Amino acid sequence: YKTPEKYLRDMIESVQQQTYTNWELCLSDGSGNDSPIQSILQEYQKSDGRIKVAYSGKKCQISDNTNEALELVTGDFIGFADHDDILACNALYECVRVLNQYPETLIIYTDEDKVSMDGRKHFQPHFKPDYNKDLLNSTNYFCHFFLVSREVLGKVGCLNSEFDGAQDYDFVLRCCEVTEEIYHIPMILYHWRAHMN
Repeated sequence: YKTPEKYLRDMIESVQQQTYTNWELCLSDGSGNDSPIQSILQEYQKSDGRIKVAYSGKKCQISDNTNEALELVTGDFIGFADHDDILACNALYECVRVLNQYPETLIIYTDEDKVSMDGRKHFQPHFKPDYNKDLLNSTNYFCHFFLVSREVLGKVGCLNSEFDGAQDYDFVLRCCEVTEEIYHIPMILYHWRAHMN
């Protein structure tokens, strides 16, 4: 939603720079009819056939906007990233490596850190524990980077707008109700843009 151009380009290009190249990037522009980012999205869409964009033409809240993008998905696994964050260049490779080694895996989450607004300083690394149901019931420590199989998504449904603000936590809890085939990659593969203060 009306993402600043630099942050949007950084996010898209962090996907394009993945060492694993068999991906699709599904985006939804929920900025409304006067979208300031439509031309940027069209530019990437035209230059890279792996990039798909849903243009709803209306202003969308986070769950509805994410669900618009989910309608475009054709892959076996869905990874969630926010519009101003950055993936490490080996994020998808590491996830696919786990799926090849442990094909029964249905959910993957990784460690993460924060990155300054200019993208130069990394801080507050979050080194997460392996799957712990009790801990997850008290805090969404999965957060980013989170991947889920289409099989699980089909069972639990999309994001619920009644929980906007904690929609990802609700979604993670619903996913963990249908499977415990969950793998934690103990590597920082996601950089969450945040002001250092």
